[in-house]
Amino acid sequence: MMALFRRNRVWWMGFSYCGKQVRRSTEVTDKKVAEKIYHKVRTQIAEGKWYEPARGADKTVKELLERYLRDHSAVNKSPSSQRSDRSVALHLIRSFGDLTLRELRPSLIAAHKAKRRAEGAAAKTINIELGILSHAFQLAVKEWEWVTENPVIRVSREKVRNMIERWLTAEEEQRLLAASPQWLQEIIVFAANTGLRQGEILDLQWSRVDLFRKTITLLEQKNGAKDTLPVNAKTFEVLKARARVRSLKTDYVFFNGAGNRMDARDLLRVFYPVMRKAEVKNFRFHDLRHTFATRLVQAGVDIYTVQKLGRWKTISMVMRYAHHHPESLRAGVEILDRVPAGVSTNLAQSVSHTSAKVGTETALSG
Repeated sequence: MMALFRRNRVWWMGFSYCGKQVRRSTEVTDKKVAEKIYHKVRTQIAEGKWYEPARGADKTVKELLERYLRDHSAVNKSPSSQRSDRSVALHLIRSFGDLTLRELRPSLIAAHKAKRRAEGAAAKTINIELGILSHAFQLAVKEWEWVTENPVIRVSREKVRNMIERWLTAEEEQRLLAASPQWLQEIIVFAANTGLRQGEILDLQWSRVDLFRKTITLLEQKNGAKDTLPVNAKTFEVLKARARVRSLKTDYVFFNGAGNRMDARDLLRVFYPVMRKAEVKNFRFHDLRHTFATRLVQAGVDIYTVQKLGRWKTISMVMRYAHHHPESLRAGVEILDRVPAGVSTNLAQSVSHTSAKVGTETALSG
């Protein structure tokens, strides 16, 4: 018994072969083409020429990742995430592209980790690559029925050092700004005073800026929520400066020479040489976001407010950036110096009285 049925616009075949039910995708959306494939398979079965191919033997890793980018990333992710996924896919295709899904074993994935580590890739970057490969396999198992197992889940992730302790000091910021062209100065000041991620800065458009209210609105791509945030005086000055050179060709606040959205690679291509010129070491663009949170905490802003301004999901995530140094804590302990002497004396007397009372009760009970 054979039948054609449609799933997510693609036509599938269902039939009995050697006593078991088999379902196979025709991989086409045209019913007439699917019927031709169906009749061909039926003829092969009748003539004894059809055999059930091993799952994953007829698909390559390149095909897997291409479908992931087309059917999942392009549909469910923001433009910046799509660009990131494409970049990650290139590294994975370079390592595994010609292998079939059955040939990709955990040992080869572990070798890829070691190779990327030797190339200087960060632990977090390697984990992102493994995460996307694993998600693609997960879809191939559960939805596409290309394979029966996910080999990536048997490979351990890289250990990531979460307690990042790098932020920009005032002296480093002065040197960095002095070495930067005007447009980069504006982006650095904007990043350090808003805590926005690189992609959020480059994606920002004037339709999301309210100069009258001194706010910017960000769209959360995953759930469609909006976050409207106030800006400080330094950020407001940057926005006013950008407004004076606003281009009629684009709505982006920060744009390239052609009037288009500035590419992250072009930004970093200038940022890192400037950083070396300013002698600012071991610093990444994302550390400007750490700088934002660290400065707020060191200025005495409560963690809850920092979380809301930086849009972190949990308090624990904020604590990764809330680095103190002794001087930032001094104001807290010096509060005790402002407590009236009588309060301390009364407190001491109260403690003494309580201790004496407890001792008496203990002796009586004994």
